[in-house]
Amino acid sequence: MHVRSRQNSFLRTRRAFLTESGKALAGVALAPAALPHVHAAADETIRVALIGCGGRGTGAAANALQTRGPIRLWAMADAFAHRLEGSLRTLRDKFDAQVDVPPERRFVGLDGYRRAIDTLGAGGLVLLATPPAFRPLHVEYAVGQGQHVFMEKSFGVDAPGVRRILRAGAVALQKNLKIASGLMWRHDKPREEVMQRIHDGAIGEVITLRTYRMHGAVGYAPKRPDQTELGHQIANYNNFTWLNGSFFVDWLIHNIDVCCWAKQALPISAQGLGGRSSRTEPDQMLDHYAVEYFFADGARLYAQGRHVNNCWDIFSDFAHGTKGSALIMESLAAPKPRLYKNQAQVRENETWRYSGPPCDPYQVEFDLLLDAIRNNKPYNEAERSAQAGLVAILGRMAVESGKLITLEEALASNLELAPGLDRFTMDSKPPIAPDAQGRYPLPVPGTTQVL
Repeated sequence: MHVRSRQNSFLRTRRAFLTESGKALAGVALAPAALPHVHAAADETIRVALIGCGGRGTGAAANALQTRGPIRLWAMADAFAHRLEGSLRTLRDKFDAQVDVPPERRFVGLDGYRRAIDTLGAGGLVLLATPPAFRPLHVEYAVGQGQHVFMEKSFGVDAPGVRRILRAGAVALQKNLKIASGLMWRHDKPREEVMQRIHDGAIGEVITLRTYRMHGAVGYAPKRPDQTELGHQIANYNNFTWLNGSFFVDWLIHNIDVCCWAKQALPISAQGLGGRSSRTEPDQMLDHYAVEYFFADGARLYAQGRHVNNCWDIFSDFAHGTKGSALIMESLAAPKPRLYKNQAQVRENETWRYSGPPCDPYQVEFDLLLDAIRNNKPYNEAERSAQAGLVAILGRMAVESGKLITLEEALASNLELAPGLDRFTMDSKPPIAPDAQGRYPLPVPGTTQVL
């Protein structure tokens, strides 16, 4: 693709993002010059509804309850009663005085999110940590009910979902509601420092980015006799593309977002490979991915993901420039970004290494969000998060189809992985079903349609 046509494609895609956000403002009354301070309780206590009570949701609730100022867990919802009750016990053990969730504010089932949100009163905070397929409709409803939102990644599994997030984010902006996302590395001090240096030209023009997430195999629990097919798939949401968008989307979105942050741009197209080299579980998971992203200026991002036992494990991001290179993230356990004078990333070539205090970005993102709510500060991460989500979805599309796909084409796609999800109940038939051997469909490059 010619550079000029690439640049034009990028500009058209950027305009498309803005257009999607702008559509949401049609019919919404213009706010006065001083936006209203949306707050729920006269005593300044912020009520919280937790939607999705697994490990990440429970962790998000714990982070929220550790912020400054009066705050109370008020309602909870999950598809499964045992998960809700387990989360409640965990949170009560640590935050008993801040947890006020009597039985009448515990909601089980796929419509529980609406009932939990409706208990808050305007200006509460909704924590969304269900499988990603549900994120767009939950964000939409929370914003429509006048609630601030924390939305865990990922932010949808297909382009129609991404567009719903964009529209909800635009409405939230108009209503002066705050939206935070679970891309916590954007609030990590070590990464902020290395990014500032990259953007200031410490390694020159960024021409290549590499990112990896490789570790042991992801588990799969066979269907129990007491489970519906839908319940089985939701309980194993990591294993089903319609629920989590794929391993590549849901788990590499952090790395992809970090690389786009380093480049200060979105890629304009992608091509990729993937497959199952050793996985025997009957689910939909590919066990390896390799995606090449193209930027408008000719730069590349190479993203690789793998979950296979007894292989080389790495969880890192790298940037290479015309004057040097950067190790943006070494691992979760040792986030010590470094800069190098050339492409050989060895100690003697280091020009800078992060030496500041440790940072808990999971807590910082909630400190920032609650501060914005309490002090009426602008805070809306919806558009940036939707962009990161779309770039990840683009990579999955390229792998599954075997084609080179543009970001513009991906954003315009009307293919829904779970049509009618808004109307699902636990008795609904899921979008996919196992064959006679109990195996679920897998993508076939060259055949699978993704647009």
